[in-house]
Amino acid sequence: MSAADRVPAPVLVLGAIVSVQFGGALAATLIPRIGAAGSVALRLIFASAILLVIVRPRLRGYRPAQWRTVVLFGIALGLMNFTFYASLAHLPLGVAVTIEFIGPLALATYLSRRRRDLVAVAAAAVGVVFISDALNVPLAQLNWTGIALALTAGGCWAAYILLATRTGADFPQLDGLAIAMLVATALVAPFGVSGAGKWDAPLLATGLGIAILSSLLPYSLELLALRRLSAAVFGILLSLEPAAAALAGLLVLNQRLHPVQLAGMALVVGASALIMSAGGLEKDPSEAAAT
Repeated sequence: MSAADRVPAPVLVLGAIVSVQFGGALAATLIPRIGAAGSVALRLIFASAILLVIVRPRLRGYRPAQWRTVVLFGIALGLMNFTFYASLAHLPLGVAVTIEFIGPLALATYLSRRRRDLVAVAAAAVGVVFISDALNVPLAQLNWTGIALALTAGGCWAAYILLATRTGADFPQLDGLAIAMLVATALVAPFGVSGAGKWDAPLLATGLGIAILSSLLPYSLELLALRRLSAAVFGILLSLEPAAAALAGLLVLNQRLHPVQLAGMALVVGASALIMSAGGLEKDPSEAAAT
């Protein structure tokens, strides 16, 4: 058993969530300078380069079906990042986050086999809406292009969860993630490197930090967690992300939380506690066989 295998899978997910929030704080300083496409490209370039050097994935001995899985995983990963960042040019952040979460929550609903799971999904969905403050956004501020991009990001997120599970089963250690990250970089980089001539040393340092915190650490932790964790449970646990972001904004940026947002955080935390206390976190035999 490796060191990662000794860590409970939900703890790995929570570590990924915390890492993403710190990466998001750095990304907020970078996007205004080089745009969404440039930020995603820079982060994926660094993350894929680091993974390739550290992991040095084996490229021989895999079946065509395994290669299809890892390539699709890379495409889902790249599109998930690109479409979500692109949606922020058309939608308020809270609305974009809420729409994107339709993907993993819909997947959790589809895969849920117990009534308690469905209650947790519903509570998490309501909590995400409350935390994001999406209900207070005037309809005039909504944009169909942004909605379509956020929905695409959500669909890619659901695909990412399923394909990460299969990739973790088909490839040893982090080999599959390293290959998928390279595919995602090849897909997104052409849209974001047009302004590479303006990437100075401080900007590159920020991009490196974002790559580690928003891609390298969370994707690695999530892949390891999904080897043992049910995809339905994983989708519900992800709803802690907006709660963690809101709490970080309160503690780090002194952003005040409204009572509705506090109620949303309570719903999300309660949903996660319900699903973790109910048992059945690990994959059931049918799901394990499917991967």
